[in-house]
Amino acid sequence: MIHIVFEQANVDALNKAIELDESLQGTVIEIKDDYAVGPIAEIFETEGYQARRDWWKTLLEFSPYQDQMNLVDDKLTVHQLLRTLEENTDEEVWIWMAQNAHDVCGYYWLMTQLKELQGRIQVLYLNNLPFINEKGQIFYPTHLAEIQPKEFLKAKKLARPITLSEFEVDPDEWKKLCIENDGVRFLEGGKKIVGKDFNFYDAEILSNITAETQKLPRVLSNTLNRMKIKTGDVFIVWRISEMAVDLKVELTGEWRKGWKEIAVKLL
Repeated sequence: MIHIVFEQANVDALNKAIELDESLQGTVIEIKDDYAVGPIAEIFETEGYQARRDWWKTLLEFSPYQDQMNLVDDKLTVHQLLRTLEENTDEEVWIWMAQNAHDVCGYYWLMTQLKELQGRIQVLYLNNLPFINEKGQIFYPTHLAEIQPKEFLKAKKLARPITLSEFEVDPDEWKKLCIENDGVRFLEGGKKIVGKDFNFYDAEILSNITAETQKLPRVLSNTLNRMKIKTGDVFIVWRISEMAVDLKVELTGEWRKGWKEIAVKLL
């Protein structure tokens, strides 16, 4: 069994669940890119793929993750996955996703490349389902990593094959999103993704910036903790830098020394 998730935190959460249930034993693979943001036009072509890498390279400059750029190679991950499945005809894949645009966009990107494996791909979409948190309270997780390991054992019952109809319809949905090529993709409900402008999160980010100077990591932490619809820290920092260009905020400090040296305030 091969498990596929879309964030490193989900890898850790699922591995803990696997330790509790031998029936889940298998390799956990992460699709690393966040396909909910950034350019995706002609993403399976050389020029489109390179345009996306160049965009990410701009965002990652001066970030704590700058050295990880070359570690993100989802194309190679899928190539290796397909080869493994070709060599092991009894192997099956479980795709895990929660109710967020990151996971759903990753699913769309991935499954468009797996059509030849129809019947061997299971999906577990934890869409609007209740779970029990550490305090014994019912909650509705939006990310897999929010779920306790023992609760994953209930979730496994939701595994179902991706249908032939889905293999026909979902790639068309992804193709439409690629043609629209919006800056941000937002989960409206179910698996419905709608495109938004790059400034989609700006108002929420600005609500955490004050007239008094704050260090960038503090603004970032407050924003991530308070925002209702999550996105990545690298994207947030990029939006702050873009708002500085638009004279909405003021940034001071030397970027080459890293985020911790940058301060931000409203203009």
